Amino acid sequence: MKPVLLVTDVFVFLVLFGVIFYAWHIRHDRHLLANWKLALKRPVAMVSSMVLMFFVLMAAFDSIHYRPALPVVEGKPISYSTEAVSVLDVILMPLTKARERSYSAPLTATGFRKETVEINGQKIRDYPRLKFGGSHLKDPSKELLNDVAAQSFKSILIAMAFLTALTFAALHIAAKRSEQSFSGVWYRFQHGQTLWPWRSVFLTLGFMLIVIVWVITLSQNYHVFGTDRTGNSVLVFALKSVRTALVIGSLTTLVVLPLALSLGVIAGYFRGWVDEVIQYIYTLLASIPDVLMIAASVLLLQVFIDKNQGFFETALERSDARLFFLCLILGVTSFTGLCRLVRGETLKLRELEYIQSARAFGVSAPRILRRHIVPNLMHLVLINTVMQFSSFVLAEAVLSYVGVGVDPKTASFGVMINTARAELAATPIVWWTLSTAFVFMFLIVLSANLLSDAVRDAFDPRARLRGGEPTPSVLAQPPVAAKAS
Repeated sequence: MKPVLLVTDVFVFLVLFGVIFYAWHIRHDRHLLANWKLALKRPVAMVSSMVLMFFVLMAAFDSIHYRPALPVVEGKPISYSTEAVSVLDVILMPLTKARERSYSAPLTATGFRKETVEINGQKIRDYPRLKFGGSHLKDPSKELLNDVAAQSFKSILIAMAFLTALTFAALHIAAKRSEQSFSGVWYRFQHGQTLWPWRSVFLTLGFMLIVIVWVITLSQNYHVFGTDRTGNSVLVFALKSVRTALVIGSLTTLVVLPLALSLGVIAGYFRGWVDEVIQYIYTLLASIPDVLMIAASVLLLQVFIDKNQGFFETALERSDARLFFLCLILGVTSFTGLCRLVRGETLKLRELEYIQSARAFGVSAPRILRRHIVPNLMHLVLINTVMQFSSFVLAEAVLSYVGVGVDPKTASFGVMINTARAELAATPIVWWTLSTAFVFMFLIVLSANLLSDAVRDAFDPRARLRGGEPTPSVLAQPPVAAKAS
């Protein structure tokens, strides 16, 4: 195989390494560590983090691309395929190969619309049998419901057995390390009286395991989320759309942060003509309708790609270039709000006594900005960054819906919603494409919003919720009932 490094792949792994480096930095900064502990001690924040970590894992697998080698021909050098695939494509290969002729509803064994089929030498109008979905059933009308129920029950039992074993192993290790009785540890875990929200963690893990095992089990014989017009699995398209959503959210944020932070700090600290020029720049950009500017930029890029096909070896690289350029345009048109916020806060900070003292002692302006201004702005920047992530994910869906978003061949939730627009007008209604896109987008955006609320409460001094934090002294001793047992 021949590795393929797309532009967005580079930024995906840069973001992952940046998060790892930031986590390492937190361990050596007690103030940051205390704030993040306060945020993650909220059950809703821990649950949201787990859901986001699952989607990030899917995006990471979908960001490792390569071109597979073609069959070796004697006397010729090794050649590679013209299309690049990802690790996630290899994992989902069985579902990709299980292609039907056209639409099929979730968990069915027959087609969605009647066709002319030949039965016992006679041509009749009926729902055709699927090539993959329910192919092991002899009579789907009688066996389908029982088979789906049996496989569902089996998958739930497997997930629950694994979760039970994992829970008791973790509680046994916790009891051994804390030198307390297993009954006392179990009591506190059961009633949520632990320093960290372990009960919520294991409940969320159990639900995720049940869903994942259920989907994996039923996907061996059925299309769990149905198929689209070309007979491809909707589940595969939805899982590959996760990477597009996360790339839009994270890469656009990386474009917004340096622009907003640098321009806002410079404008607020130096004031005067510098402030006037920067205000003129971001006011001018804010006056231009975002959709029109994005549409014009994307169309210009598409014309450039069409005229310079030699710049890109594969169709995936062409669509990836459009995705990268869309992130840049979104970032340029979205930094004005954070820039205004940073400028206003800098105007307030520059008048404080310790800043005035530093200036009186002759400390240089770059040093004041680096050591005093920017660190006191980071809580606002972090809160705004997390909250803007979900808005960028939704923006991609809206832009792709109106036709100026990502490439139509790129898997994204906006493309799914745009496709569902025509499907909802059909008779009968093809509802599962829109429903699948809605569920996945709902989980990503809801998780990001809930995590941003917890981060805001922990990092914003005016909204900090320290009153509800459990004290270690209460949690250190097991309850009396547990001791008696």
